[in-house]
Amino acid sequence: MITATVLQQLAETHGTPLFVIDHDELRSNYATFIKNLPRVQAYYAVKANPDPVIVKTLFEVGSSFDVSSIAEFEAVYEYIKDRPEPEQRQWIKDNIIYANPIKAEETLMKLDKYHPLVTFDNLEEISKIRECALNSRVVLRLRVSNAGAMVELSSKFGASHDEAIDLIFEAVNAGLTVAGLSFHVGSQTTHFKNYMQAINLAALIFKEVKERGYDKMNLLDIGGGFPAPYDESVKPFSELAKRINTELDRLIAPDIKIIAEPGRFIVATAGTAVSKIIGKAVRHGKLCYYIDDGVYHTFSGVIFDHCQYHFDAFKTGPTQICTVFGPTCDGLDVISMTEELPSDLERGDLLSSRNIGAYSGATSTYFNGFPPAKVIQH
Repeated sequence: MITATVLQQLAETHGTPLFVIDHDELRSNYATFIKNLPRVQAYYAVKANPDPVIVKTLFEVGSSFDVSSIAEFEAVYEYIKDRPEPEQRQWIKDNIIYANPIKAEETLMKLDKYHPLVTFDNLEEISKIRECALNSRVVLRLRVSNAGAMVELSSKFGASHDEAIDLIFEAVNAGLTVAGLSFHVGSQTTHFKNYMQAINLAALIFKEVKERGYDKMNLLDIGGGFPAPYDESVKPFSELAKRINTELDRLIAPDIKIIAEPGRFIVATAGTAVSKIIGKAVRHGKLCYYIDDGVYHTFSGVIFDHCQYHFDAFKTGPTQICTVFGPTCDGLDVISMTEELPSDLERGDLLSSRNIGAYSGATSTYFNGFPPAKVIQH
């Protein structure tokens, strides 16, 4: 973990706001994931944080990638573009899944020459893929329980059990190769039973499809949702992994390739924000600090990711419950209303916020003329 002293030194050198990425932590999280899930090939979900240097670090340690747009694909392609074309095609075939169930036609057409692995969950998508990317290998996304997830996805994506078999054979009859099944239990999932139920459903569908005569499905994508340790309420990843391994070994044949799409788990703890207090006031009897970063920038996860970030001061002293505001003129720019911080902080003092690597700077803007935080690779 990057120390407070190092964070202060970086702020002195580069100014604020800063978004500091700890690449040793990235490598450690990736290693933890693959060690605890030995049957599972990790496809980093680029959307969690598409910073090119993060992608480069994970590429170098052997990660595969889940992309949801052509921009994310190109962020990964950058690191194989100088290879011979046959080698490029094979690497993409083996290491990239285009896991957005609803895809742009233009993206499908660009990727078709690579015989991409893509997800689908409805009839219209089958028609689109047939027209734009007939070389695709398709993966049916199932609708599974998202109970206990910080971000629920099942209302937007996924085919029910009753729909699944018909959709698979509709895709086969349309001339597509159905490679397997996928599911997503929701982001930052705390109900581990979601994974168990989803694996059981996938095993049942594999069995039903094979009984009906189709034997080309050899892949299971168990999605993302693996929880980052934001606080002590999050159970250890090793506990979840043990339960997943048990179900995979019990229900999923050894010849089926198993992949996953960890994003938050890989990158959340690798990011730290450093900001400066630019204002201080008492509003309705409550101490308020204003900083040079906010929800339109590094703290966008407050709005888009249902996430609550916390602050550490570099000074010590008597504390009280404070509100922390971002710098813009918008009343929405409230980072936290319940931060326990020293009451004697002054303009120019620094605050840090750890575990902010996922779904934060990825959605920052230049709203109100304030630039996003400077990204520092460490």
